[in-house]
Amino acid sequence: MVSIGMVGAGQFAGQFAKLFNVHPDVEQVFATDVLPERARELVEREHLAGTFDSFEAMIASPDVDAVAIFTQRWTHGPLVVQALRAGKHTYSAVPMAISEEEIAAIVEAVRETGLTYMMGETSYYNPATVFARQQVADGAFGRVFYAEGDYVHDMDLGFYAAYQYSGGENWKQTASYPPMLYPTHSVGGVLGAIPGHAVSVSCIGVKDDRGDGVFDKDVSQFDNDFSNASALFELDHGGVMRINEMRRVGYPSHIRESRFRYFGTEGSFEQLATISVWQDKHGVTDISNRINTRPSLKHDDPSLAHVAPELRDAFVSGYSEVHDVSRLPKEFAGVPTGHEGSHHFLVDDFVRSVVDRTLPPVNAWVAARYTLPGIVAHRSALQGGVRLEIPDHGDAPADLGVSTLTA
Repeated sequence: MVSIGMVGAGQFAGQFAKLFNVHPDVEQVFATDVLPERARELVEREHLAGTFDSFEAMIASPDVDAVAIFTQRWTHGPLVVQALRAGKHTYSAVPMAISEEEIAAIVEAVRETGLTYMMGETSYYNPATVFARQQVADGAFGRVFYAEGDYVHDMDLGFYAAYQYSGGENWKQTASYPPMLYPTHSVGGVLGAIPGHAVSVSCIGVKDDRGDGVFDKDVSQFDNDFSNASALFELDHGGVMRINEMRRVGYPSHIRESRFRYFGTEGSFEQLATISVWQDKHGVTDISNRINTRPSLKHDDPSLAHVAPELRDAFVSGYSEVHDVSRLPKEFAGVPTGHEGSHHFLVDDFVRSVVDRTLPPVNAWVAARYTLPGIVAHRSALQGGVRLEIPDHGDAPADLGVSTLTA
């Protein structure tokens, strides 16, 4: 059994607190937040074990075995290192960190402590990624030489509300967060299916022109005015990966915010908002029914009452046909999932990794390969698209365990 400390008690954290709390291998769940009333509300609503006055108090407590970090995206790196150095297994929402130095510090902390670290990347469990991973394993693609990942999440469809909730009256300072520093939903869907990693990149950023104070350098905490960015990556096996991160886009993000394309010498797979197709040299097969998730909740479900209406799309999708739900705890039945069925798998894989001492699928070394490409891509965009090399921390050491976990 394991006890979990939730760090950050916002809207997104609530769904995961619920899942951790019903997991059969979790004994207790605690919460802390810089706004103490949010932690108290989460504990009361989800019947958790209690609160801590601070993050520091939580990681110092012998009652907490592991922490799950759901704070603002630019804060993850230092918090993860603190937790690991304090002896706590650590789950982190995406991204892993926002600098090469922070990522290196996490990898080193995991290597030295031997503790479990997992980044909660939803795209690893995205039905498209699961399907493509199966096709790669079966050799159906032949050699995958080109792939694309798009994270097409318009600011008007949920992000304004999220930043306002977390940022208070100065929310515009952080709503300008650079798109390529949040790359894992797109990169993870590609590299979660095909072997390899990115070794170089050239990226172009699109400067925002709405004029509403978001993506405005004079306001931005990050000195950022890019609302969209497109990057072309060279992969280590000679293939190509294109990544789009879009925050101003006429696209139904609430239907499908991440979408993918994979092209091989023998077969290919492509997605639009509502359609997914498998293609080979003989024809096209519509496999949308295998990929699309079935709704598990309605927007007015009482369990979503604390979630802003603009954000509820992330929590109403169920599983797809390609998901192996037989491996999940029976206690998850009827509990909200989201992001195309990924939430249940994320929680279960982290808990199982801690309890069974196995290496989670998106461990520190994999997480680095999902996150570093975007960090370097943003730097390329700031330099007008110059091609830059991407550092790599290699594969996870074999003595840290062997992952047998799959979606």
